[in-house]
Amino acid sequence: MLRYIMHYNKKKIALAALPIAVMLHSASLWADQYSDAAEKWVDNEFTVSTLSKQQQLEELHWFTEAAKSFRGMEINVASETLTTHKYESQVLAKAFTEITGIKLHHDLIQEGDVIEKLQTQMQSGRNIYDAYINDSDLIGTHFRYGKVVPISDMMAGDGKDYTSPTLDLDDFIGLSFTTGPDGKLYQLPDQQFANLYWFRADWFARPDLKAKFKSIYGYDLGVPVNWSAYQDIAEFFTDKVKNLDGKRVYGHMDYGKKDPSLGWRFTDAWFSMAGAGDKGLPNGLPVDEWGIRVENCQPVGSSVSRGGATNGPAAVYATQKYVDWLSSYAPPEAQGMTFSESGPVPAQGNVAQQIFWYTAFTADMTKKGLPVVNEDGTPKWRMAPSPVGPYWEQGMKKGYQDVGSWTFMKSTPEKRRLAAWLYAQFTTSKTVSLKKTLVGLTPIRESDINSQAMTDAAPNLGGLVEFYRSPARTEWSPTGTNVPDYPKLAQLWWQYVSQAASGEATPQEALNGLAAAQDKVMGRLERAKVQPNCGPKLNEPRDEAYWLAQPGAPKAKLANEKPQGVTVAYDELLKSWQQK
Repeated sequence: MLRYIMHYNKKKIALAALPIAVMLHSASLWADQYSDAAEKWVDNEFTVSTLSKQQQLEELHWFTEAAKSFRGMEINVASETLTTHKYESQVLAKAFTEITGIKLHHDLIQEGDVIEKLQTQMQSGRNIYDAYINDSDLIGTHFRYGKVVPISDMMAGDGKDYTSPTLDLDDFIGLSFTTGPDGKLYQLPDQQFANLYWFRADWFARPDLKAKFKSIYGYDLGVPVNWSAYQDIAEFFTDKVKNLDGKRVYGHMDYGKKDPSLGWRFTDAWFSMAGAGDKGLPNGLPVDEWGIRVENCQPVGSSVSRGGATNGPAAVYATQKYVDWLSSYAPPEAQGMTFSESGPVPAQGNVAQQIFWYTAFTADMTKKGLPVVNEDGTPKWRMAPSPVGPYWEQGMKKGYQDVGSWTFMKSTPEKRRLAAWLYAQFTTSKTVSLKKTLVGLTPIRESDINSQAMTDAAPNLGGLVEFYRSPARTEWSPTGTNVPDYPKLAQLWWQYVSQAASGEATPQEALNGLAAAQDKVMGRLERAKVQPNCGPKLNEPRDEAYWLAQPGAPKAKLANEKPQGVTVAYDELLKSWQQK
């Protein structure tokens, strides 16, 4: 009997040991699979990085290990359809899946759809996506509603063990844009691009055009420093030059169709360029570039009668210039175009300059064979800081910078959110970020901007690298924390701006309507008390003269809104950056 029991126990031990051996062997195979995948991606795709190959492999090994408890899960994220996000969806999602074992679905949808899905998830509490890349323009929304998980809370809490030791937040250039008034980091920047001035450097350098311009306007043809010079240059090419190289040319490009993109045209900091808001970076305080005033972090109004500046003299001036320049100096078809339709027009070779131009177009504007590209692949154009209007003062923001950022909702189950957090870190990691930057030209890391690879690419990028290496870049920022509900308020802009664009209303009438509509939305938010953090608390209206007499915004109408035009030579501009 004893021999039988001993024999039985040996068999039991052997049978029990077999799965362990198989599991160890299997684990070894899995480890080899993921490490082999990491090496393959480093050797074949992530061939440029600020890290050495060994450092890249070590960073990727961390992702493999951190993903163990999520292996086999299917995670869904969404972003808009930028070139950068296409690269993430088509390349990085696949790489992440192979390196971690987490199956990643990265959906590309229109920007408006991203906001709609996110808004629906906020309101319903139903998990639609496990993470979003949405504009940091919603920072005021996220901070006030308390529906998102702040990145800083996640890193210190349930995501602590899933936060990469090489994340290096100090290397990100856009954290000030995604930080709330409470000091918490709410979103992680994934891509950035600015709204700058674009011009045909080859035309501006022509001796005959330079001489003709100076004889008419009394100063040099160059990069406009103020709106007066921009208008003079627009008039010069449209009405004085008219034709170049057998083509009808224009001194300005824009768009005016009644469409949601017309709202972005303005909320993406048109008033800030004119100088409508207050001093302060990244956004004016107490009045921002939307014209919304905040007091003790609570929005108190956008109408001048409540201390706001949405319908103030500087905003009216900016809107009037938009209308005048579109009708007088842009191609006739521009009036009926949307943002996406107007974007490719400068590349066709008949536009001299554009005051409102996104650097996200850089890749499309540097393709060989275009009329604006030389035979050697270098561009005939350059980008530069946008000129500013007469109400602008030193210390104010100069324009808009888009910062698409990773955002995580409280309604997402914890395990799904943390798995998505790994993917977010992967798409911004130093192993992949430089290659992603070279593909999409939307830099997020200081180390990438200052890399040798970017230096090598600079001659073909028309000033993009020089801009992002310059101190000037800090003067371009997204919508800030003054805006309490971006989705609700942003949709008002195109409806009212279109009235001015079409001539249905004067700029003053259109902006009066917009300011009143914004105040109405904020009043509803105040009464509903749906924002536990710094919700609106509207000022009582009072005579506009009171507010216009106060320091800062809203600003009283200037006696002279067209001072002398000022320009600077592009080479001198670059030198001034290098000296700082």
